[in-house]
Amino acid sequence: MNNVQKSNMEGHQSRNVLTMVGMPMFNEEETVASVVIRCLPHVDEVLCVDDGSSDSCSRLAARAGAIIHYHRANRGYGAAIRSIFRIAREKNVDKLVILDSDGQHQPEDIPAVLAGLDKENVDVVIGSRFVDNSDRSSMPMYRRLGISMINTASNLTSDLGVKDTQSGFRAFSKRALNLLAFENEGMESTLEVLDQCKEKGLNVEEVPIKVRYDVPKSSTYSAFGHGFTVLTYALISLSHKKPMLVFGLPGIGLLVSGTTIGLGMLNSVEELTDGTIALSVGPGLTGAWLSMLGLSLVFSGLVLHGARTLMRRVVLQRIRSL
Repeated sequence: MNNVQKSNMEGHQSRNVLTMVGMPMFNEEETVASVVIRCLPHVDEVLCVDDGSSDSCSRLAARAGAIIHYHRANRGYGAAIRSIFRIAREKNVDKLVILDSDGQHQPEDIPAVLAGLDKENVDVVIGSRFVDNSDRSSMPMYRRLGISMINTASNLTSDLGVKDTQSGFRAFSKRALNLLAFENEGMESTLEVLDQCKEKGLNVEEVPIKVRYDVPKSSTYSAFGHGFTVLTYALISLSHKKPMLVFGLPGIGLLVSGTTIGLGMLNSVEELTDGTIALSVGPGLTGAWLSMLGLSLVFSGLVLHGARTLMRRVVLQRIRSL
């Protein structure tokens, strides 16, 4: 086989790698068409999931060249991502990029995000606002604080050390597409995906991206509602995976506080002139209540930790027996 034939075969094989952009879409008629047009030079197909929109975003996205999938009602961000994953698997997509349709994410960053998947043993790439060389000067301070809190809770759960757990700009390899399966239909799915990456041994990498906050609709969800939903999920997930951290440490703290108050009460005992003893009842009851609550939390943490350890052993034994 000569060099020309080899180069032709290599070019044909590279063209066979199917890349797709998937975008959740809910009443984004002001921005979605331009985002689709800017995405098409970088990928083979653009898929927009209309999550129950009442405007003309689907018609405009289709005219711009996107494939449209419809939800009859507004089911949530996670539901749209689930539909994108399902369609990508049906189309045998090799690389899937998820980004927002509101214009915050820059489609010109798609090549850099996709290039991350070409590295050895990288399954998921996150376009991050917090890694080196990222421009986050335009990010509102309340967003930085909220994302920092969510990042801390999420990383305690997944141990992935991701700096931007709330980025909607992500790329997935075919291996990740086949292994990831999530249940939540709301914004908490952003953290559920990371939890599954840890559980299923998928390697995650972050690359710097640019994000705009001066778009017509920067988010369908309010900052407070989004933050509360995701942070609640992160804390619940943390309590399941690290019960000693969530229950045990606060329980020990309360137990120590209750004991200290109780000892303080004993030190305040005074002898009356007639030989009787007067005890300070208020601090004593407080100390007893805190001690009992602390013991209960410690006990709950130990039980949950033991149950989780036992379940992991059972699952591993079942897997090894298959």
